[in-house]
Amino acid sequence: MKIAIIGATGFVGTNLLNELSNRNHEITAIARNPKDSEQENVTYVKADVLNIDELSDILKNHDAVVSAYNPGWTNPDIYNDFMAGSKAIQEAVKKSGVNRYITIGGAGSLFVAPNLQAVDTPNFPKEYYAGATAARDYLNIIKEEKDLDWAFFSPAFEMHQGIATGRTGKYRLGLENPVFDENQRSILSGEDLAVVIADEVETPKHHRVRFTAAY
Repeated sequence: MKIAIIGATGFVGTNLLNELSNRNHEITAIARNPKDSEQENVTYVKADVLNIDELSDILKNHDAVVSAYNPGWTNPDIYNDFMAGSKAIQEAVKKSGVNRYITIGGAGSLFVAPNLQAVDTPNFPKEYYAGATAARDYLNIIKEEKDLDWAFFSPAFEMHQGIATGRTGKYRLGLENPVFDENQRSILSGEDLAVVIADEVETPKHHRVRFTAAY
């Protein structure tokens, strides 16, 4: 398949790039600061996601678009930048003619109790609140999207660099609620997040819904 990855040089994007390229797909790696490609099936492209016309031209003729866009957790204006970028990417995908769109948001919008999302609980980390709220609000926007075959992925609560499992290729899927293990922890490595998304690209199971995964 020919797959475009937006945010391809970030933590999530790099794992996606490695997984999908190792599966021999043709990858267009879109980033603010692209790198030189070491893989024959990867082409890096510099783009501003807010430039809808430019981005839509890059996305044309792909089989799927995967967005790992994140303006940076330390960005003081992360809420506004995340919302603006996410809406622009969605519009660019529609304009490009690509139908399949998978976007990766936050875990904060997962429901931990009836009518209670994680981001609204008292112990939710304040340093992630603005970004998590933006992802939650964007999820509500994309739920209204009727043209694209979209899916919104919420990672596990514990999904960061340094999770010792690395790539296991194993995971369990969920929809609106976190997937917990026997110790009531929601954990997934960056490598296995990429496995989840790559599997979804190759064999779509989620259409116009949010889904999640963990061990």
